[in-house]
Amino acid sequence: MKYGESTFDIIYLLFALTSGIVILLRRRDSAGRLMGFSALILGAGDAFHLVPRVMNYYIDYDFSFWLGTGKLITSVTMTVFYVLLYLLHCRIYNSKNGSAIGIAVFLSAVIRIALCLFPQNGWFTNSNSLFWAIARNIPFAALGLLIVLLYWQTRRKIRELSRIWLYVTLSFLFYIPVATGAGAVPLLGMLMLPKTVCYMLLIAAFLRTVINYSKKET
Repeated sequence: MKYGESTFDIIYLLFALTSGIVILLRRRDSAGRLMGFSALILGAGDAFHLVPRVMNYYIDYDFSFWLGTGKLITSVTMTVFYVLLYLLHCRIYNSKNGSAIGIAVFLSAVIRIALCLFPQNGWFTNSNSLFWAIARNIPFAALGLLIVLLYWQTRRKIRELSRIWLYVTLSFLFYIPVATGAGAVPLLGMLMLPKTVCYMLLIAAFLRTVINYSKKET
């Protein structure tokens, strides 16, 4: 299991980071920058958690502090990632940042990050508090739902981005049981693998968008 999971984690990180760089190099308008930075922040944020996790398989060392710290950083960067998805939607579909949904997106993100910063989360000891896991994921789930609704409404407008709503929906369906129940049932942690696949499919949609955009220009 350790070889399969660690190989998968490394492939994911390389794919996310490489894709982000490729997107930024191939499309330098505001939409391209948002897609590129989204991929980079997703990969870079997850690296803080996944790299210690991979090292934990092969090195006899207590990585509890680094694993917990990585979870904190990932929790924040995942939130920023969804805010970037919202801004990308605004840029591509000319929706307004000042709308009620926009205010709800930023408010959910701020509340989520604020809750993540409370010491009661026990990040630095890599402990699991069910109460705080639920509390910090309520605004996160609300944020995800808003993103799903936005991309669902515009799913027929751009073919390459038509399934963004689905990838986000599935990622949350896989993530929430892990975030709230993996402390009691460690086997639930396996759901992070299909959740990560959803992120890879989302990034791949960005790549297809950029590639097709480049073809249209030539």
